[in-house]
Amino acid sequence: MSTNDTNWFLRARLKTRQLLLLIALDEERNIHRAAEALNMTQPAASKQLKDLEDMLDVLLFERLPRGMRPTIYGEAMIRHSRMALTSLSHAHDDITALKSGLSGQVNVGAILSPGMVLLPPAIARLKQQAPMLRIGVEVESSNILLERLQRGSLDFLVARIMDQDDNRNLEYEELSDEPVCAVARVDHPLRHVSNLQLKDIADSGWILPPKGSILRHRVDMMFHKDGLAPPSNVVDTTAILVISSLLQQTDFLHVMPAEVARFYVQVNVLAILPIELPCKMDGFGIITRRLQILSPGAKILQQTIRDVAAQIY
Repeated sequence: MSTNDTNWFLRARLKTRQLLLLIALDEERNIHRAAEALNMTQPAASKQLKDLEDMLDVLLFERLPRGMRPTIYGEAMIRHSRMALTSLSHAHDDITALKSGLSGQVNVGAILSPGMVLLPPAIARLKQQAPMLRIGVEVESSNILLERLQRGSLDFLVARIMDQDDNRNLEYEELSDEPVCAVARVDHPLRHVSNLQLKDIADSGWILPPKGSILRHRVDMMFHKDGLAPPSNVVDTTAILVISSLLQQTDFLHVMPAEVARFYVQVNVLAILPIELPCKMDGFGIITRRLQILSPGAKILQQTIRDVAAQIY
């Protein structure tokens, strides 16, 4: 069947009123009574029926001395009209149910990068459709978030799967990987250094995640692989307020996800140093408990996150 055949109803611009008229004519077998049932005039009803027959190029009803009865073509159209109107009624019921579900609570956990870059536009978009949906957001490291997901205090996460964890009851859908970069205050002396190398920044003061974290390990390994000792002048913290304040007051450097860094660059708070770090974090994605039944609000928030992630990443 050709596209033209399958889309005939789009070209015909079928009106719900015409479908209702077919059903009323089937029930009443009289154009006058069918028009009255639909609060139409008889001439208007006759015109709609004629328009439909002309468009289909078939006779839908036999005109009898006393009333009318459907032809085989009319019976086919009446049957499909009933199905179409039933489907539309179900669609309304689904939307009503979704609207009711979207007035509840959704709790999502996120690691820093998607928590700053991905979730805000996704939530803003969803709130335009469902302003009564309450959305709770917790931003923590993946291991903390995974514990809260397992306890049931979070509906789903935008985080990393940790290799050392028991992930048999988790489902993971990757959204993006996470390259990192070196940042400093806007007027830092290294900002405009050409051909900046790792050896040029190894002895700088650094603000890094604590020992034992994945990112700290990868930063240390980055220097080791280049034949350098990892930074020794280090402040250990993941508190973003402490990090941003300390960077403004010192010549310290910090390593952070590139997407987060670009946000700070846009608001002229930090600068990205002109060096490509041979280091990146594992990918992150949507994590849910296997066989978990999500609320309509949580499902729609997940889909909105997917849509926004496709645009950003």
